[in-house]
Amino acid sequence: MKRTFVFYCGILGVLLFVATSLLGGYLIEDYNILKHYISETYSIDTQYGWALRMYVYIPSGILIALFCFLSVNYFKTSKWTKIGFYSIGFFYGLATIVVSIFPCDSGCNREFINPSTSQIIHNFIGALTYLFVPLSIILVGIGLKRVEPSQFANRSILLGGSSALFVSVLMMNANSEYVGLYQRMVESAFLVWIVLCAVTIKNKAAVTEKI
Repeated sequence: MKRTFVFYCGILGVLLFVATSLLGGYLIEDYNILKHYISETYSIDTQYGWALRMYVYIPSGILIALFCFLSVNYFKTSKWTKIGFYSIGFFYGLATIVVSIFPCDSGCNREFINPSTSQIIHNFIGALTYLFVPLSIILVGIGLKRVEPSQFANRSILLGGSSALFVSVLMMNANSEYVGLYQRMVESAFLVWIVLCAVTIKNKAAVTEKI
């Protein structure tokens, strides 16, 4: 039963995030998923921003954090695996909650002109997410590969490396016309990893042995 709960935490967290990203863009006139950041769907001045943050993004962050903190119990763990899972829980799950509580300014203030405190916190937490989550996913893969080699371990390394590459593209093209596309490439790698992890947990028994 607990394994099923963990599985659904991951899947529902991903579904809420994806559905709200799409819905938020649909509700904003002239919003373009290729050109605009996801955060712009719930920025401080959007009509439905508060509702999206409180009722969907924050629950999504809670579910993803719970998923990561509990998932570690279903694998043979090394210190690297533990660090990886907990870091993803903090820097992706809990970070989603924080950036929802502190939304960006109108248009996400790309030029960073007279930013509000909320914008500064939003950007800082976002930077930590994109810095640490790719590395954390790689750590999970490396740690599992040492104690429990599997397709999931290999895919974790691949997805972590891919997301790191996408982050580099995003950072080097922060003012590009396609910044929304680059950000969604990063987020897609994170979310695919969560789905793969959830499916892996569902298909295996809980592991009691700890390394």
